[in-house]
Amino acid sequence: MLHAFKTRIPTSEEALPGRDRLPFSVPERHTVLGTALQGPYPEGFEVADFALGCFWGAERRFWQTEGVWTTLVGYQGGTTANPTYEEVCSGMTGHTEAVRVVHDPAKVSYSDLLKVFWESHDPTQGFRQGNDIGTQYRSAIHTHSDAQQTAAEESRAAYQKVLADSGYGEITTEILPAAPRPFYPAEGYHQQYLDKNPAGYCGLGGTGLACPIGVARAEG
Repeated sequence: MLHAFKTRIPTSEEALPGRDRLPFSVPERHTVLGTALQGPYPEGFEVADFALGCFWGAERRFWQTEGVWTTLVGYQGGTTANPTYEEVCSGMTGHTEAVRVVHDPAKVSYSDLLKVFWESHDPTQGFRQGNDIGTQYRSAIHTHSDAQQTAAEESRAAYQKVLADSGYGEITTEILPAAPRPFYPAEGYHQQYLDKNPAGYCGLGGTGLACPIGVARAEG
């Protein structure tokens, strides 16, 4: 039964029950940026949520982006409340491994972040990313406004044309409002994992094709 949820998302009846609160603590500050992981965030800053495979490398890609104030990894888009990493990896929570990105829109736009997102992974792979297989590695964008939803959908259409012209299949990325399913922070050891473990695993890999939106300011 467990292996079935590597290739399909469980129904709410099948998903693990979860709990009322996180069963672990989350650090207060970002180890690279020195900023608050869970707030309060500066007035006027915006929140963007992305899932593009293993969140270790994905988080680093965004904290290296100019204009990003803080990043936080967690679990999103599923059913189980306050899950653990082991539960998410079982496939029985329905969550993705996600990165919450808090950014200054005066320095980096949401379109810029979408460009980083699309170019940092292969969004046509379904329930996997490279050698990482399972529903938790699926590509997803969880939006916080109608403007984000529209921008994400338009960027998907633009990048689909680029991918199709190069022989890739259909984009499988979910684009859904973040509400009503919340973002649950991951365990402390996952936060800024590749800062703490510079030689650690990073399965992030794009298609090498540029997305024709925004102006990415990602480093490295």
